[in-house]
Amino acid sequence: MNDLSFYKGKRVFVTGHTGFKGTWLCQMLVGAGAQVTGYSLQPPTDPSLFALSGLENRMNSMIGDVRDYDYLLAAFREAKPEIVLHLAAQPIVRESYRTPRETYETNVMGTVNLLECVRVCGGVKSVLNVTTDKVYHNNEWAWGYRENEPLDGFDPYSNSKSCSELATHSYKNSFFANGGVAVSTARAGNVIGGGDFAADRIVPDCVRAAMQGRVIGVRNPWSTRPYQHVLEPLAAYLMIAQKQYEEEKFAGYYNVGPDDCDCLNTGDLVNLFCEKWGQGLSWENQAEANAPHEASFLKLDCSLLKATFGWKPRWHIAEAIEKTVEFSKAWLAGEPVSAVMDRQISEFFG
Repeated sequence: MNDLSFYKGKRVFVTGHTGFKGTWLCQMLVGAGAQVTGYSLQPPTDPSLFALSGLENRMNSMIGDVRDYDYLLAAFREAKPEIVLHLAAQPIVRESYRTPRETYETNVMGTVNLLECVRVCGGVKSVLNVTTDKVYHNNEWAWGYRENEPLDGFDPYSNSKSCSELATHSYKNSFFANGGVAVSTARAGNVIGGGDFAADRIVPDCVRAAMQGRVIGVRNPWSTRPYQHVLEPLAAYLMIAQKQYEEEKFAGYYNVGPDDCDCLNTGDLVNLFCEKWGQGLSWENQAEANAPHEASFLKLDCSLLKATFGWKPRWHIAEAIEKTVEFSKAWLAGEPVSAVMDRQISEFFG
């Protein structure tokens, strides 16, 4: 996928559009000339990338909760989408331990509500539910998980996303099996990039520490994760949604992650960030004795995505960190965020 021209004039419904990934996705779609309707809660952070981007004035932004079926249905009927991209979620593992019921309500029933809108309204040709690499039963082994591995996330966030996958499978088999609506899920790994202000994420923690001139605290330096720039999975999501729109045979379940060389432990990731940022930035181990369980080793096998579409990652981890630092410093220097985003999107597809 070398450009986004397919999306010009397409009616696209994006849930979770005020979040980090959702904002980058809508910036791509609006830039491509799509008619974008977003449905989401208010931005989850302050500052927020959505507010900084000025997207609210360039798309139809609706503030609502995916748990509110009636309001979601009204928004859906007004938008009359052809393509639906479902990103709305409670996305933080540690938050899911604090608020498990709300996490399940959002991540499971939010998905069911969206799929019910697709079923009731008609007119949709392509649906993509974005889940996570954490949907798999994690054996902490050294090879990547494939799409046919058992789904059984450990913590409430991961498990609720496993349930979201299963609900999607059921709707696909029960209501969309006769054609007309192509439905896929995409299981992506950890993303990094400019404009992520979330709590309990390592790269935003690095940016905050750098801004404040303090040492970065790292609570789990030995955990290994697949890291990729946020534009990597977003480009893959748009590719899957386009391909299954054009040919329903491409609907399926896809891992979207980096190459093995970009699976590294958190300590190495922070070392790379300190190197790219400069200015003597450093970190220290702040491991918590009684921290809630998080997987220590996790990576994906993305052979299916590569074999089906000829897809491959464009930016490896060093460049992803470099782009994140570049964005953060441009924002701190007062450069318009929308311009920085457009420049990096252009560089990614260039």
